[in-house]
Amino acid sequence: MTIDKSLKIRKGVSRSRNVLTRVERIEKMQSQDRWTDETSPFALPKIRVYKVVLKKKKKVKDEGGDEKK
Repeated sequence: MTIDKSLKIRKGVSRSRNVLTRVERIEKMQSQDRWTDETSPFALPKIRVYKVVLKKKKKVKDEGGDEKK
């Protein structure tokens, strides 16, 4: 049986995820100094994932490019 084209993963997850795995949440909490060794890995607080959006730069036309030699 074949997999439908819409279900295939091309380049992994190309869109931003809003759910982190438990390991990713613990790593974020460690970087924010909110994690200790006594803390339980169950019932972790939600951690906000910020979506990074880069705007494309507009091309600047060179006005002095019409020089005659």
